[in-house]
Formats: sequence, C-alpha cells, structure tokens
Amino acid sequence: MLIEIDFQSEEALYMQLRNQIVLGIARSMIREGDPLPSVRQLAGDIGINMHTVNKAYAVLRDEGFVSIDRRRGAVIALNGDRERTEEELRKQLLVMLAKSICKEIPRADVHAMADEIYDELLSNTECAG
Repeated sequence: MLIEIDFQSEEALYMQLRNQIVLGIARSMIREGDPLPSVRQLAGDIGINMHTVNKAYAVLRDEGFVSIDRRRGAVIALNGDRERTEEELRKQLLVMLAKSICKEIPRADVHAMADEIYDELLSNTECAG
C-alpha cells in the first residue's frame, strides 16, 4: 500500500496517515488480518516521527480498524460497532453538509458526488454496503 503524506497540508500528519489507511481498507488494498508496518518502519519509510505513526495507529484502534498487540504489532481488525460508526459519520456529515449549504452547492450535486465516491470505493472492494 502506498501512503502519500502532504507535508504542506494543514491537516495533521497523523490524520492524513489514518485517512490513507482507511482508504486502503475501503479499496481492499489492505484486508482484515493484514499486518501494518511497524511504527519504526512506517515512520522511516514516509519520513515522519514515530510518535505521529503511533498516534495514527491509536486512533485507528480506537475507531475499530486495527488491533494492536505487542508481539504482532498493528493488524487490520475491523470492529463491527456499526452504531458508533453511524453516529460518528452523522457528526462528520453534518459539518460537510453545512459547508455545502453555506457555499450554495445544490442538494442534487451533493447526492451525485456522494454516489460517485461511494461507487468508486465499492468498485475496488469485495465489501458490499
């Protein structure tokens, strides 16, 4: 899996890393049971601090995307907490939809964009939504 970090972005590096891993899972580039690189290895590969990778892995663990074991490291382990995931999604969508209203992006355009992205992700995965 290729991790692309934008060092010029205002988005925190650990969140960029977390987002890249979530996208990798959604696109089936990494799957349930796959190990992630060690904190040290990934930090060295992409040129960021080990604490940044550790924080990204901790967020992924807290969100139910990975399990972390001292012997095995971080492993993709999707937690089926759908209710919590839907609640978090609703909060994020609330802000995104508020932005679209403020910028006068029509509802139909937002729906079309969401459908396009969802279909694009599903075309690269074996999961069905």
